[in-house]
Amino acid sequence: MKGILSYDEADKCLDILEETYPDAHCELEHTNPFELLVATILSAQCTDVRVNKVTAEMFKKYNKPEDFAMMDINILEELIKECGLYRNKAKNIKASSNVILEEFNGKVPETIKELMKLPGVGKKTANVVASTCFGVQAIAVDTHVFRVSNRIGFVNEKNVSATERALQNKIDKNRWTKAHHLFIFHGRRCCTARNPKCDFCTVKDFCKYHKEI
Repeated sequence: MKGILSYDEADKCLDILEETYPDAHCELEHTNPFELLVATILSAQCTDVRVNKVTAEMFKKYNKPEDFAMMDINILEELIKECGLYRNKAKNIKASSNVILEEFNGKVPETIKELMKLPGVGKKTANVVASTCFGVQAIAVDTHVFRVSNRIGFVNEKNVSATERALQNKIDKNRWTKAHHLFIFHGRRCCTARNPKCDFCTVKDFCKYHKEI
């Protein structure tokens, strides 16, 4: 397809992105898998910066499934209110905590399939937790990954699920998790939704969008 990177071009583009962002990593602050699970649930339609501000205080007192399973839902809602959609997120955090305690012996499950059994945990959240905490190679497609990968021309897809499948076919599996972080870093720092900083982009020679402007 015209404008879509070949496998070799995609590989070279990722090499350059790795040189550009050698420290690319999950920016949701956490000290254990459960904290990351909660933070990722909170990150839906919310920035990592705001989530980190909320969890920095909350995790000082509450950072285990037992804490949230026993917590009054109104107290939890108040703790996470700044993250938006707080009623639904509170319900899912509390319910997931109970499932972890009852079905997984109090430990966050390590596989994507098992993580998706938790209330409110979709493929993206499961991918983030499994890849970051348990070394599972995965490409979690958030708004940045979707925008950047389609804009540059790694893939040409219309939705998140199709983008994930196409990226898995385009990128070597041992690079999936790293590619996820690289796309996010590039999307936040250069390839922004509005007014992307093409003049400063290190991969503009590969980019379908840049070639068309």
